[in-house]
Amino acid sequence: MSIYKVKKENMKSIVPLFAGWEESLIWSCLQGCMGDAWADRKERPQAARIILADFCYFAGKVNKDLVAEEIKTQSRDFLIMVPPMNDSGNAWAQEIEIVYQSHCKRVERYAIKKEPDIFDRKNLEQIAAGLNTEYEVKLMDEEIFRQTREQDWAKDFTSQYADYQDYSRRGLGAFILHQGELAAGASSYTIYREGIEVEIGTREDHRRKGLASVCGARLILECMDRGLYPSWDAQNKWSVALAQKLGYHFDRTYPAYEIYV
Repeated sequence: MSIYKVKKENMKSIVPLFAGWEESLIWSCLQGCMGDAWADRKERPQAARIILADFCYFAGKVNKDLVAEEIKTQSRDFLIMVPPMNDSGNAWAQEIEIVYQSHCKRVERYAIKKEPDIFDRKNLEQIAAGLNTEYEVKLMDEEIFRQTREQDWAKDFTSQYADYQDYSRRGLGAFILHQGELAAGASSYTIYREGIEVEIGTREDHRRKGLASVCGARLILECMDRGLYPSWDAQNKWSVALAQKLGYHFDRTYPAYEIYV
């Protein structure tokens, strides 16, 4: 097996392989902000893999070692593998299925267009103002951060940051509290130089009250004020509908593989 971890200073060697990917998690890794990358060779690589958070992206000529190595050697039991959307995509998908067999599940995800300056500030302000008086919306603070680390449903809001200091320096989030307890949030799942990838969710007992819309609108407004782009990728049609309510436009579906070991 010949796989080489790509050093941050050498990320430029795999940039051409990922040309055309409209994916902020890939940009984050290539920019050295978050995540790790591997390639099939040190010089002039022909295949590469990027892993950030729960996502794994492939590029270049299909390579079995890049597909099989990570989840077998690292301390993770779940990963979402995404083959490239080009001529090599089917070959990568077939290799994933061969390697993981019953441990992988093919799913459809929903890409949302990345369109700077698309948002209607007045609409977002109206949504953000529509919060029931029993709730309050706040930007991230140390107490909210602590709660995200203690509640399973909220962990992905801050899971990619070392600690509160790291988040306060690089992250951004808007959260809704109910009697001091975290009820919903919209946060920077990951970051890249030009923006963030949005992670949004509501605690089960507070759903269907419009809370996700409120904190999503508040987060987008904060991004607009700071010159950041809030990138959005949808796991399901509910997420697509919410994105569209906030001003995004649907792009396309794409295949991915949920890997369970």
